Amino acid sequence: MQVDELLKPFPLKEFHPIPRALLGPGSHEMIGPEALKIGMRRPLVMTSGLRGTDIVNKLVESLKYHGLEPSVYDKVESNPKDYNVMDSVAIYQQDGCDGFISIGGGSSHDACKGARISVAHDGRNVNEFEGFNKSENPKNPPHIAVSTTAGTGSETSWAYVITDTTTDPANPHKYVAFDDHSVVTLAVDDPVLYYECPSHFTAQCGFDVLAHASEPYVSRLDFTPSLGSALYSAELVGEHLRTATWHADNLPAREGMMYAQYTAGQAFNSGGLGVIHSVSHAVSAFYDTHHGLNNAIALPRVWAWNLPVAYKRYARLAGALGVDTTGMNDVKAADAAVAAAIRLLRDVGITERFTDITQDTHPKNRLGTGPTDFYKKASTIKGDANDVDRVSKHILGDSCTPGNPKETTFETVRPVVEHCFNGDLDDLIS
Repeated sequence: MQVDELLKPFPLKEFHPIPRALLGPGSHEMIGPEALKIGMRRPLVMTSGLRGTDIVNKLVESLKYHGLEPSVYDKVESNPKDYNVMDSVAIYQQDGCDGFISIGGGSSHDACKGARISVAHDGRNVNEFEGFNKSENPKNPPHIAVSTTAGTGSETSWAYVITDTTTDPANPHKYVAFDDHSVVTLAVDDPVLYYECPSHFTAQCGFDVLAHASEPYVSRLDFTPSLGSALYSAELVGEHLRTATWHADNLPAREGMMYAQYTAGQAFNSGGLGVIHSVSHAVSAFYDTHHGLNNAIALPRVWAWNLPVAYKRYARLAGALGVDTTGMNDVKAADAAVAAAIRLLRDVGITERFTDITQDTHPKNRLGTGPTDFYKKASTIKGDANDVDRVSKHILGDSCTPGNPKETTFETVRPVVEHCFNGDLDDLIS
């Protein structure tokens, strides 16, 4: 049975709680006292390492200053893998840790969420918890999630995303686990920590936020409490992403994107996601490309594909992105939303097709770098029929797909995927 058949037509709505949060400049200075307050003494710090910055070292030293004894796992990869999770679980158990602190973006937070679930179940493989509320033990170690990017909103949500590289090594599978027990204990969003985020990465993460805002706004779930926060988050992206991308230390822009991320996280936490994310999960499963970049490339195509079933909602998104829709009917305003998204993508310098991604031009991506044999061979995105077919098939099993406003089948989504690989964005606005 496919995911669509399990969930549609959403006769019941469910609100998923969000965690307590500290928001704003200087909030990262409270991590040590907050860790002590919730009972941590020997936390495991999980991070990608944030190489090129001194953020992790400073925060770890701050923890030590407050009397904590942290262990560090700094090998979390973009699109975190099952082995990242299980390696960190082994360190947690070996060092007798009593809590988690994740530092970074969604990859660090998601891997940490998976590790918490595994630890609470005596080290069982994280892949056993794919799906909806598969964990059985509600008593997880405490977790503080410290964000250094305005992107995923993982510190806010009940979801985490892991790539399964072991069940079928020849066909990696990126999945979303939705689990109420994975919600973090405390979220810390401090825009000062975003200053060292490179421009290209800021832009890609910003489009992740726009995907998180727009998808619950047009979702088939149609979750009323999410609609206002989703639309306002899109407005914040339209107002602040350009400045945050090209002026790294502009505090109002960084703070604006911080609130955009946090607000979008609240929106999709109960309002759901859609095929933008399903495309992204599939491409990163096969090529280990950055999630935000994948979302950016897919977003205008999926918006254009969805327009016929949600003109009024996309018309309002056009207004959120700064388009003056006075005198436009809903159809014209919805078309203008697609054009505005493309304009934003180009203004912040994002690549427009999957086949244009290379390791040389996109250093955050891991094309051909391994460590598994599969990823060592995945060095070039071909965009041929095989690529298009396997991504399209992966989409059908993705747990974000059922929320998409337009019915998704292999036949209907394949042309969208083909365009993501090889199409010209000007085709969407000509």
